[in-house]
Amino acid sequence: MEYASLFETDLGAGIVVATAAGICRVSLPYSDAISDPDLFGLTSSELSERVANMLINYFKGKPQPFENVPLDMNVSGSFRSHVLELVRTISFGDIRSYAQIACMAGSPGAARAVGGAMAANPVPVIVPCHRVVAADGGLTGFSAPGGLELKKYLLKLEGVEFKGEHSIRKINVINRQTWHRNNIE
Repeated sequence: MEYASLFETDLGAGIVVATAAGICRVSLPYSDAISDPDLFGLTSSELSERVANMLINYFKGKPQPFENVPLDMNVSGSFRSHVLELVRTISFGDIRSYAQIACMAGSPGAARAVGGAMAANPVPVIVPCHRVVAADGGLTGFSAPGGLELKKYLLKLEGVEFKGEHSIRKINVINRQTWHRNNIE
């Protein structure tokens, strides 16, 4: 059984969908999910309401402990699941590159596959795929409704600074070669 809760932001409404096991989907503002007939008639649960309130606070610029939210994601492939778990550990206001995540996942040449995992993320913000950027800080790819405009908005909300379309502040940046040498080899 699924449960759903709406959350309101300055950008519009979004929806959190949960099962008894955890959050399975988040539709961010800009989405047409509110008109999804499959969601009509769904009741909320304690979990969907709690996470909806967390998202309301997040969109007000307040860091939230999303890492403690149980998830029920149906993501195909162990690499994708592993990547999403790694991305989930990126803190509020921090960013990583696709290449850094690939190294962390033990596959230094798999930056494009990391991008594929980000595109398959059913729970954006809870798994903060918006915190993954190009190696030069550029904003590439964001499949959530609102696209790159929303990605930049979310990063700015978290205090990431920009010069044009490139993020210029990277906190806790991992040196790719050092991390690879210490953790993979």
